[in-house]
Amino acid sequence: MRSCKPCAPAMLLAALLGAAGLSSAQAQSYIGFVYPAGGRQGTTFVCTLGGQALDGVEGVVVAGPGVTGRIVEYNKKMNPQEMQVIREQLTELKRMPAPERDASVTNMQTRIESLIEAYVQQPQCDSIANLVLAEITIAKDAPPGPREIRLFTHRGLSNPMAFHVGQLPEFTGDPLPTSHKQILGKEAQSLRRRKREPAKDGKKGDMMGMESMQMSMGMAGPGAQSDVDDDEVAISLPCTVNGQIASGSVDRYRFIARRGQRLVITTLARSLVPYMADAVPGWFQPVLVLCDARGREVAYNDDFRFKPDPVIGCEIPMDGEYILAIHDAIFRGREDFVYRISIGELPFVTSVFPLGGQANIPAGVDVKGINLAESHLTPETRDRAPGIYPLSVLGKGGLIAPPVPFAIDALPDGLEQEPNSTPKQAQRIDPPVIMNGTIGTPGDRDLFLIEGRAGQEIVAEVNARRLDSPLDATLKLTDASGACLAQNDDQEDIGSGINTHHADSYLRVKLPADGTYTLTLADAQHAGGAAYAYRLRVSPPQPDFELRAVPSRLVMAEKGSAGITVHAIRRDGFTGPIRFQIKEPANGFSVSGGPLTGTQTVARVTVKTTLAATDKPIPLVIQGVSTNAGATWVRDAVGAEDRMQAFLWRHLVPAQELMALVHDKQPQDKKPWKRRR
Repeated sequence: MRSCKPCAPAMLLAALLGAAGLSSAQAQSYIGFVYPAGGRQGTTFVCTLGGQALDGVEGVVVAGPGVTGRIVEYNKKMNPQEMQVIREQLTELKRMPAPERDASVTNMQTRIESLIEAYVQQPQCDSIANLVLAEITIAKDAPPGPREIRLFTHRGLSNPMAFHVGQLPEFTGDPLPTSHKQILGKEAQSLRRRKREPAKDGKKGDMMGMESMQMSMGMAGPGAQSDVDDDEVAISLPCTVNGQIASGSVDRYRFIARRGQRLVITTLARSLVPYMADAVPGWFQPVLVLCDARGREVAYNDDFRFKPDPVIGCEIPMDGEYILAIHDAIFRGREDFVYRISIGELPFVTSVFPLGGQANIPAGVDVKGINLAESHLTPETRDRAPGIYPLSVLGKGGLIAPPVPFAIDALPDGLEQEPNSTPKQAQRIDPPVIMNGTIGTPGDRDLFLIEGRAGQEIVAEVNARRLDSPLDATLKLTDASGACLAQNDDQEDIGSGINTHHADSYLRVKLPADGTYTLTLADAQHAGGAAYAYRLRVSPPQPDFELRAVPSRLVMAEKGSAGITVHAIRRDGFTGPIRFQIKEPANGFSVSGGPLTGTQTVARVTVKTTLAATDKPIPLVIQGVSTNAGATWVRDAVGAEDRMQAFLWRHLVPAQELMALVHDKQPQDKKPWKRRR
């Protein structure tokens, strides 16, 4: 009988934690943050994922090769009644006679005590209060770069969250405890502090390396590490640091640098959690400050051009210690204010030109930046469909710079020729063509002449901001007398992802008479520079469409069905009907619903399956097909999540994959995950 006594508390605890719960069948599984949001090649570590409707969580999937994971633990947000039961069970365990206690009882008692200690009755954000611990293993040969991570339950599949595979040593502080709800006038009660320490990855070696470097520079002895307080972490470069910002807090990192080093400090924060529904601004707005050992500011940045995530590039003025601080611009914070900062003599691209090229035509690209090993590239354009592709640039030491976008189009390319900033200097072009140019200096403008006929319809479209150019374009079309026929500053594009400033201009005009017309392209803020590049398409309308499938996951019973919303982004007046199909091989899936006709932009379609239950989510591709005047368009739908920004605005955030999970029709009493002991 002795071995059976701890069973009742254990079974009760498992039930309270939702190990076999069914609530995820009623609500969509959701995760709001992942910490750390990435790791180094060749490492294994535990990350925390916060969300809701995760009862019965069974597994974790990461897009792309070389990354695997398993569930270690699930901590469900409990209500006061459940906590009272937990406390009563703890009392029973403590009363258990010593001869009847074994390792399982001790482990259960420790587990309950940790739950009670971490309990927060009113979390600051309920939607991220359920916590999953997952062990992630990244292979040594896993390709570096951005991925996506999801959780799945027996009857649910979560949204994707950003997850990065890195090349550098990583330092990770302890996860933030659940934040208390802030009450007006009592905000200080919600502040949480914790000792911040480097992660296990190279901890001892890195600290010893810093001490020896300090001694070699005559700065300090082995005791110098005692200067690191609760808010500072000693690190050695190059590295990536992972952290979470608490309300009102500033995280600081201390490191040694030498005179003449060209340091690059890049941040991933807003790009990890693009939108927060209950925050203003609607994302974590990080601020970076680099100071020397005396507290003198060396560099500061709170965004990189139009991106909220800051980047610092600076040359170190003298040997010594430096401190990097990060905080939210208005000192907000909670568990989903997650960041990844990479520090070192790292490669970083500041501009490329041109921003794209023609399919199947070799094109040279000039690259500028910091710590780059190459300044000229020839991107692969053969057999590439029109679209935007990541361009990788090699840096010093074999590191790869963060990728930059590169456009491939079907139309022929042309190059802007200076000077062309006045009507007399305007450059004559022959549509259809895509002109590659740069607003090279503040106040510059580029003028182009085209010949047109009465009734002819032309489209002029700038592609710059969507290709990471800081250009805030304006376009104006004038006739030979200088009269303005059309002008545009910003053009809304729901397909532009997490970019909230749709700064690329667009004109579609029917010309009133035969003659010469002038297109003027400029920056709305009168800025300019080498990075202010653009691609200007001037052509007859090129009807086309793109698709977004929302949400980016489907959950259905075996031999059942599920609905999904498909948004059509019609380009250049495309009005053809769009029907839907599953991309081959269909693997047991089919789609019904639609077609979209005329100018319709939203369809509700049904995906059916003939499969039995699947062990894990599988990728799926929905296609849109349209035939008109002998031409056929086939376009893959991009999975996306409908996200709210700052209580009001909504955005379609694209995902790398559209995933489907098929479960059995009847709930099963599945074995819960095994907790780490």
